[in-house]
Amino acid sequence: MQHAMGAPLPPPHEAGAAWAQGAPHPAGPPAPHGPPQAPPGPAPALGWTAHAPQHPQGPASRDTTGHIQLPPGGPVPVPAPPPAAAPANTGSTTLAVLLIGPAGAGKTTVAKYWAQHRRVPTAHISLDDVREWVCSGFADPQSGWNDHSEAQYRLARRTCGFAARNFLANGISCIVDDAVFPDRPVVGLGGWKRHVGPGLLPVVILPGLEIVLERNAQRGGNRRLSDEEVARIHGRMAGWYGSGLPIIDNSQYDVPTTARVLDEVLARSIASPPSW
Repeated sequence: MQHAMGAPLPPPHEAGAAWAQGAPHPAGPPAPHGPPQAPPGPAPALGWTAHAPQHPQGPASRDTTGHIQLPPGGPVPVPAPPPAAAPANTGSTTLAVLLIGPAGAGKTTVAKYWAQHRRVPTAHISLDDVREWVCSGFADPQSGWNDHSEAQYRLARRTCGFAARNFLANGISCIVDDAVFPDRPVVGLGGWKRHVGPGLLPVVILPGLEIVLERNAQRGGNRRLSDEEVARIHGRMAGWYGSGLPIIDNSQYDVPTTARVLDEVLARSIASPPSW
């Protein structure tokens, strides 16, 4: 049996209401006697638009999806030192951390583990991951270092800096890992300070060459470098000794131990920020 033309759909809260076109309506009360009614008009389209509720127009509130007001990201200030009696860890402090190390040092793994096991919201940003967002036209330094690969590295660092500032502005700590060379201060630490702010806390993770070579051999894809390249990078990273930055030799540490030592080093850096 077909619906009468113009008959409304049953309300969704009515028990046993049928929504399929062609389903019978429950019988209603007889039509009252009175003057003849106008013939029914065209049937409304079966769908949500025919019965869409009309909401009053007004300014969007914070409870409306898509209208959450986020604070803008600004330069990250130096974190306030903890109380003298505070434990030797970062606790609930909101931090911006730069973890430096050569390929195979384990900095990405340690940074992610440290971020995952903090008691406060913390984000991990890997420079290599951001750099590989470029899918078409990716300039792989392993195919030769040139202006394109240099530009993509700088662009990735700036993008990471923007992300870190936005996370910090919204109460989320951030740790970024990058292979920053001590002999390129303008595009290295200087660039990170410009991108993030003076509150960025740099820490170097530098195991022995044998450990770095062993870990690099376990990497895959374009993350794996030749032994000669790993040795060259490791040698340049040795320039961090004497720089004043905290250095962690994690040759004999597993990932949880390295993350714990990193937290202790960061707690000392908050109490007495390194000069860089």
